[in-house]
Amino acid sequence: MQQAEIGLIGLGVMGSNLALNIAEKGNRIAVFNRTPARTDEFLGEAGDLAGQIIGCHTIEEFVAAIRPPRPIIIMIKAGDAVDQQMAALMPHLAQNDIMIDAGNANFHDTVARFEKLAGTGLTFIGMGVSGGEEGARHGPSIMVGGTEESWKRVEPVLTSIAAKFNGDPCVAWLGTDGAGHFVKTIHNGIEYADMQMIAEVYGILRDGLKLSAQEIGEIFGQWNKGRLNSYLIEITEKVLKATDPETGKPMVDVIVDAAGQKGTGKWSAIEAQNLGVAASGIEAAVAGRVLSSLREERLAAEKLFGLPAAVEAPKDRAAFIADLENALLAAKVAAYAQGFAVMTAASGEFGWSLPMPTIARIWRAGCIIRSQFLDEITSAFTKDPNVPNLVVTPAFASIVKDTDGALRRVVAHAALAGLPIPALSSALSYFDTYRRGRGTANLIQAQRDFFGAHGFDRLDGKDIHHGPWAGQF
Repeated sequence: MQQAEIGLIGLGVMGSNLALNIAEKGNRIAVFNRTPARTDEFLGEAGDLAGQIIGCHTIEEFVAAIRPPRPIIIMIKAGDAVDQQMAALMPHLAQNDIMIDAGNANFHDTVARFEKLAGTGLTFIGMGVSGGEEGARHGPSIMVGGTEESWKRVEPVLTSIAAKFNGDPCVAWLGTDGAGHFVKTIHNGIEYADMQMIAEVYGILRDGLKLSAQEIGEIFGQWNKGRLNSYLIEITEKVLKATDPETGKPMVDVIVDAAGQKGTGKWSAIEAQNLGVAASGIEAAVAGRVLSSLREERLAAEKLFGLPAAVEAPKDRAAFIADLENALLAAKVAAYAQGFAVMTAASGEFGWSLPMPTIARIWRAGCIIRSQFLDEITSAFTKDPNVPNLVVTPAFASIVKDTDGALRRVVAHAALAGLPIPALSSALSYFDTYRRGRGTANLIQAQRDFFGAHGFDRLDGKDIHHGPWAGQF
């Protein structure tokens, strides 16, 4: 029997869809699942694609079915389960075989797995896959970290299955060891911020303007035809217009307002802080999800404090809705700028030389945060790969200037109305802090020197680094 070009372990929803995608694109694939019955079930569900799939019931049979050097995708729950699966595979592998973790792994774990394999003759790929179930089946955005040699072995298969944007495959080798998983983590951090900002605007429309889910869906549908055109805006319209078959009510109106998370947003915020990069939009989104989970506490607090007194609704509703559109655009710019700033810092810290134009390019299709201005990000980094922050590039500086007033008006109205907008307000604070040449940290430095003799630098450059506190107080 002809050997498979690639193998895949783990036939859950994501693994099954990825395997079908690989087979559909003309690649022969071997599959293995811990439960043999699931492998047989999967083959029965594969239909016409079953001829491209080799179902295996043992590790030995599975490894023998793949053409050396063997690339093997591990598509199971992140964490210890991956290490256990690697340990089970290793005795059966040969020189230059490649284990590929395609889950949402912490990049530190990926780096550790590379180090663990050093000297064994085996290698590893940490592969970020974005697009959810639909993307896995029909074309995800794929972010690869590993050796260039291992990338070359899997490049034809991954290029064939990746999403395409104007014919350009949304897949790339981004650097060694944990580069791919790090970029996927930051992708998810931006995704958290984007979703939080959209939810905050939804809250203003629902609780501030008292619009129905259907009416709000119509607004998002209109926005998706303009500068906010993106996957998340597109699906927001769809979910707002969906009806619950049980009650006939709008689907969103029967869903508990407590958001879950799987860790990547938190990791993004942690790594930003470790690298000394301000990512306040991502941090606000993570905190927003944490607060959302405290539903019983929030209900009790509302009974205790009540809600702020109602404020007069904007007299010109159409103008205010236009402000909301522009405010959301401004906030999205802040989220992407922060995410790319984190990746720029990580690139230097970990020696990856992350290709920023390429990252923006492979996010244009397949992934959750795909949007029309990723083209502009690609262009901005192509023109100046060393740009310190996206907001100072001509295209994005223009957006920030155009939307500044709208963001201020929306934040001011929401604050007076008691409508929570942690991510939108963080974007405004981020812009205001970043563009102010003379900030207030001089006072912080003075305080630090007063209580801890931490020292400071002087504007006049004099070689005096402590204040006269001891002699004056």
